[in-house]
Amino acid sequence: MQDRGHLLTEQRNARSMQIDRASIADGFDIIHAEDASIPAAVAAVKPAIVEAVQWVVAALRAGGRLIYVGAGTSGRLGVLDAAECPPTFLTPPEMVQGIIAGGREAMFRSIEGAEDNAEDGSAAVDQLQVGANDVVFGIAAGGTTPFVHGAIARAKQRSAKTVFFACVPKEQVADEADVSIRVLTGPEVITGSTRMKAGTATKLVLNMVTTLTMVQLGKVYENLMVDVNAFVNRKLIDRGGRMIARITGLSREQGIELLHAANGRVKTAIVMHMQQVDREQAETLLQQHNGIVRAVIEQAK
Repeated sequence: MQDRGHLLTEQRNARSMQIDRASIADGFDIIHAEDASIPAAVAAVKPAIVEAVQWVVAALRAGGRLIYVGAGTSGRLGVLDAAECPPTFLTPPEMVQGIIAGGREAMFRSIEGAEDNAEDGSAAVDQLQVGANDVVFGIAAGGTTPFVHGAIARAKQRSAKTVFFACVPKEQVADEADVSIRVLTGPEVITGSTRMKAGTATKLVLNMVTTLTMVQLGKVYENLMVDVNAFVNRKLIDRGGRMIARITGLSREQGIELLHAANGRVKTAIVMHMQQVDREQAETLLQQHNGIVRAVIEQAK
């Protein structure tokens, strides 16, 4: 059995050695101080994150997919990020997917042994028929998860681009991915509990990857998430109407009325007003400009 005691994520944190004797208020300060160090650790690997985003953008533009692979907390965060893309950016569910060791049940109940089999990771990649247009993004906070390494190895064999994320330096655990993101968050407050700082860093990076990707794909205008089907609930109808109003200069009520004429599609509604066209013509214009609202608007000026 491998001795993992040397890994950064397994080491003891000198600053939290007395947390079991601390008051709740002092315990809060200990945890908060450790969490405050995470953004700097993420910023330190900006080039690797940017490179990963570039690969994901290219893959999705080519009709490929972003596929997260992980176990435990890492797997759950990958599945969570994938699940949030369709409601936020109106992406098809298959565009961003998450694979967790142990399958669906592992999302809600820990199945610790599922991460130990590299062949299962390889089989999961085969099951999704991963190909050259896809990016497989492995997540392993401690860097050693066989399930993830198996998935990465198989993805490379199938000509996919690969990204590996861990919170230990590459000198401690190597990987074979095309892009290696190593966010060194240091020893956890509770030794080995990577659901804490490593988990927070993972969430920050995955948010960054999908958000920047969707911005590049035209899912955002200025800082508004305009690629949304607002006819899901009242909150989104209100938000959609306000977005249309802000961009077009219409009132909120007029924005909501235009939203209805656009079948709930905010981007379509904006183009209908800015180009003074009907819904079908607006959708055609968006297709001609790869779904990028700014390109259509600037053409109108």
